[in-house]
Amino acid sequence: MRILPGLIVAALLMAGCTASSEEPAAPSGAPTLEVAVVADGLDHVWDVAQAPDGTLLVDERAGGFTAVLPDGTVQEVQADFGDLFARGETGLMGLVLDPGFAGTRRFYSCQGVTDGSSASIEVIGWTVSDDWRTATRVADPLIGAIPVNEGSGQHGGCRLRFTPDGALLIGTGDNTVGSNPQGRASRAGKVLLADPATGEVAVWTYGHRNVQGLAVRPGTGEIFSVEQGTYRDDEVNLLRAGGNYGYDPQGADGSYDQSVPMTDPEIPGAIPAVWSSGGQTIATSGGTFLDGERWGSYDGLLLLGALKGQGVLALRLDDDGVLQEQFRLPELEGTYGRIRTVQQGTDGALYVTTDNGSNQDRVLRVTPR
Repeated sequence: MRILPGLIVAALLMAGCTASSEEPAAPSGAPTLEVAVVADGLDHVWDVAQAPDGTLLVDERAGGFTAVLPDGTVQEVQADFGDLFARGETGLMGLVLDPGFAGTRRFYSCQGVTDGSSASIEVIGWTVSDDWRTATRVADPLIGAIPVNEGSGQHGGCRLRFTPDGALLIGTGDNTVGSNPQGRASRAGKVLLADPATGEVAVWTYGHRNVQGLAVRPGTGEIFSVEQGTYRDDEVNLLRAGGNYGYDPQGADGSYDQSVPMTDPEIPGAIPAVWSSGGQTIATSGGTFLDGERWGSYDGLLLLGALKGQGVLALRLDDDGVLQEQFRLPELEGTYGRIRTVQQGTDGALYVTTDNGSNQDRVLRVTPR
């Protein structure tokens, strides 16, 4: 397996930890959170990113970018989605701004594409106009050849985030093809590491089912993936270069066997999860770390969006990545439906997207009172 030189982020291998499926209430002394709606009337909002000027950029699975300006104005960003492949879980998905966005106006999307006869998933580079009204493709694609399930759109991934040293991370799904997670020739069921300037890409980790979140731990460079299980074991994994995270649904008859564990201990070298849900899965999605004294006792928490679980789960991990406690954020518990993405913004606030459909979705701004 080829690893790109200069792009490796150090990470620690550690023992896994299975959590109870019943999360306790927030600990005493926890800050009270204020939740404000900054945009609504959206449909299956997937991701959110905040620019240095405070503008939020969000996307919707069926196609479309929306900007929320610092003065609260919500406006459409015109863009070409004529080749978008949107089916089932696949469509316009992960979104991230370039680390040099202030100078380049460049950002990236991960989306299904079709030429009319076949489909795949691609990472596309864009620039956005100064007035946030038009987005133009400038790398089309930056990275291609990520497989997609053309029939159902299941397990399409696809989360984008940057490492502290400027490498682009791409979390992909396995397309419900049993050979993909362990087959290192495929880009499905992986976390990929790419050079955003050239599009050079390599498999960084493998053995994944459906990577729906990537979170960088502040001050450490550690990368955590958030994955959805079947009826067992949603997971959070601490990633390290070349690691096998142990999902192997390849049945003896070539079928896709979803009864297997998310991390199979029989696979030599399989790396255990740092957190798993057990049998009561909540369909974990995006992940982000809270960082800053303003968050009080919440500072340093890893937050996970929950789709089926309809809320936000907080995990406290020690310096070695061992789970210390978990609880749900009460202000977001069951109030806003399915939570797709949680992401701390450049202003220190937490931004949350919902994924309920029927033009009922929102972007929320969460701050400690």
